[in-house]
Parts: sequence; C-alpha cells; structure tokens
Amino acid sequence: MSDATPDYRFLRALRRQSVDRTPIWIMRQAGRYLPEYRATRERAGSFLALAQTPELACEVTLQPLARFALDAAILFSDILTIPDAMGLGLHFVDGEGPKLHRPLRSAADIARLGAPDPETDLRYVMDAVRLIRRELGARAPLIGFSGSPWTLACYMIEGEGSSSFTRAKALALDDPRTMHRLLDTLAQAVAAYLTAQAAAGAQALMVFDTWGGLLAPDAFGEFSREPMAAVVACLKAHPVTRDVPLILFSKGANGHLESLADTGCDALGVDWTIGIGQARARVGARVALHGNLDPATLATAPETIRAQARKIIEDFGAHPGHVFNLGHGITPDIDPAHVAVLVDAVHEFSVKKAGSRE
Repeated sequence: MSDATPDYRFLRALRRQSVDRTPIWIMRQAGRYLPEYRATRERAGSFLALAQTPELACEVTLQPLARFALDAAILFSDILTIPDAMGLGLHFVDGEGPKLHRPLRSAADIARLGAPDPETDLRYVMDAVRLIRRELGARAPLIGFSGSPWTLACYMIEGEGSSSFTRAKALALDDPRTMHRLLDTLAQAVAAYLTAQAAAGAQALMVFDTWGGLLAPDAFGEFSREPMAAVVACLKAHPVTRDVPLILFSKGANGHLESLADTGCDALGVDWTIGIGQARARVGARVALHGNLDPATLATAPETIRAQARKIIEDFGAHPGHVFNLGHGITPDIDPAHVAVLVDAVHEFSVKKAGSRE
C-alpha cells in the first residue's frame, strides 16, 4: 500500500510510544458470538468458503468494528491456510474442527514439502487483505497473522486438533533432524506469508503459537521459540516488514517470556495465567505486552467485567506499551453487549494513565 499510515494508538502502543488511552482489540472478534457473523457464515455455506471468498472475509472482518469502538481489525482467515496450500487438504467437520486429508506420516512426506507462493497459492488471502484495507479506510489498522511453525507442524503431523499432539512431540524427540527440516520449511513459509500480507496492506503482524505451551522447557526453546526467532529475523531484515510491528503469542508459555522478548519481536501476547504487571516486570520495556483478560470474564456481570478490566490496566501501570486483549480467543457463547462493556471500560479507565512515559 502506498498511502501513509495514520498515527493509530494501536500501532503507537506496539512501538511503546505514549497514547491517549489503552487500545483494545479481541482475539476472534469476528466470530460466532455475533449474529451477523452467523448469518454471513450461513450464506457462505461453509467456513472454508467464507474464509476463501475475499468479499465475505472482508465483510466479517469489518462486522465487529461496526458494533464496537475497537482499535484494530484482524484479517478473517485460518491458521491452517499454509498447510492447505502445501497440499494437505484442509477441511472442517462440524463439532470437530479442522482436519487435514493428507497429514504428514513420514520423513519422505516432509521432504516433499515446499513453501507456497503467497500471491499464487494463497492469493485469496492477499486479495482479502487488499479489499479489507480499502474498505477500512482510516477507521483502524489491520492485523495480518499466521500460525507459528511449531503450531502448524502439530496439525500437519497429527492431521487434526489434539489436546496433546503426541505424534508431533514424538517426532521431535525421536527424529529431531526431520522435525527441524519441517520447521525450517515452515519458518520460510510463514515469513513469506506475513511479508506478502504486509505488502498487501497489513499494518501489524501476529504469530499465533497456540501449542508451544505443550512443550517441555528445552523442547520449547528448540522447536517453538527458535523457529519463531527465525521468522522474526526474516521479517526484520526485509524492507517491506522491518518497520511493521510484530506480536508473538505463545499460549501457555509464560515461563519463556524473557527468551521470547529476546527474539526481536515488538510485542508479546500473554495469556491470563500470569499477571500483566508480573509479565512486564520480567520483560521490562524491551517489548510491548498484549493481553490478558480471562475470556470467561465476558460471561460475567457487566460490573465484574468493568472491575476486571480496571484491575488489569492498573496492574500494568502508567507505562507505555500495553494493548488490551483477552488471554485467548472470545468464545461463541458471549453476549455481544458484554464486549461493548469491556471496550468502553478499557478506554474509560485508561485515559491519562496510558499517556505516561517511562
């Protein structure tokens, strides 16, 4: 995109600059808790049709911004677009989530993989980014995203979601050389994918390491953190992405915040199992922090939502570099009115505090 980027508070916060109030967006903010999303999803006929039709992906990306005073939009897509483009055959089963027709079952399967070309194999994603940016105008910045190499590898080896991803962990322990070959390919693919999203108009980028927290400490460093560090290095070396703020979110990996901050990313997402103030004390001013309200809080009474939002803002303190979010994605059972309560509370309670400097 050639147009200049406005001075959005969301982007300023990611760069740890002063803001007038704490920005907020919500993971999975375009989703099943919204009746308008459910209507569009029904019209599309399937989740994949929704995600792979740029006009519909744009429509649902913008829906939450029409309801709430959110400070960012996030591309509506899926983290398994890269495995699908690699030929593994993504599909969804109602009530069971994503599945792959052709999961990786051998070293030979892994050796055959190559990084997809984002503008050909994943053109529908890039077309969606371009369309969303046009439709957003100056209302809010757009976040592009990808799954992390480890998280993608988990699904590609298991073939579906799992609470343990035993196959993937076993391969990493039994045959680390083969696992590293897969992770290296995926790191290249993720970096190229995110670079293409930025070139198409994404103004911030995020890597979702959903399953990094399943790994033992040494394995986390080797198989989750290091491939993400490789992605960060590629992005920070590329002229298209070197100045685009990058968030790493490794769910369940609060024991690794310091090493994740050392990757060179701009911000870390944290889940709700650590206090935001404690997280900040550990990483200091090296990175911004993104989080971290327990998603279940949105099922509570409005006064409870307000109190919990205020608690997190006060726990972070009068420092730059906080983007308010949930500690993971919003769940489908949430009343949209409760989201409005949260958004308004964050903006209300953070006025002036958020403008403070170190």
